[in-house]
Amino acid sequence: MVSGESATTATVAEEEYLQILFWLQEAGLPMTGANLARAMQLSAPTVHEMVGRLERDGYISRDADRTIAFTATGAEHAEGIVRRHRLIERFLTDILGVPWDEVHEEAERLEHAMSPVLEERMRVAIGDAKTCPHGHPIVAGARLPGVPLADVEVGASLRVLRFENEAEDLLHYLKASGIEPGLEGVLAERDGHKVVLERADGERLAVTPSVAETVSVIADPSPPPRTALPEQLVLGQRYGR
Repeated sequence: MVSGESATTATVAEEEYLQILFWLQEAGLPMTGANLARAMQLSAPTVHEMVGRLERDGYISRDADRTIAFTATGAEHAEGIVRRHRLIERFLTDILGVPWDEVHEEAERLEHAMSPVLEERMRVAIGDAKTCPHGHPIVAGARLPGVPLADVEVGASLRVLRFENEAEDLLHYLKASGIEPGLEGVLAERDGHKVVLERADGERLAVTPSVAETVSVIADPSPPPRTALPEQLVLGQRYGR
């Protein structure tokens, strides 16, 4: 296929890569082969081969320093698969009652086979919900800026925006801790072992500092914004969308 043309339908493998590229872009991380390999926990040669395929199929372009950018077609495909993933998560949680720490992997399996008709019916079913259960916007471009919970100073008021990492084990940990998107409170304690959020009713919820790095919040007063997550988080887990 000539570069710049696009396949009619992206393969499942291509959609997986487009999803991760979208997440990198949304999170403010450089769209590079190296970051893609880290996020997907794959070898550089494997990623290089698929990136070349995405470029040949017209979904991405690369500049002289090999930084990746979406083509118009690639952006449309990436936004579509991410939208369907988050819509399915919200539908499973709100309509079917599946716990929010269990829906990510289910959505991974369902998102590739979802028809436009089913997508529209799910959209109607969830009503005016704007985010997935983990706080990510269903519609591209609606992401609110946040800062890591780990950066918030003691005494600051805060509201939990989203979980940047949707690895299943991490979601189970966060649910068990009692922290979820929309939760409001005050940063009560922070040291090298734990970050503690106190709710209005006095209940204290604690997570480790490394987990607090993956929780985005709005805080007052707010620490300086960080546009990229620490590299060790990208290396350690497969990030969700």
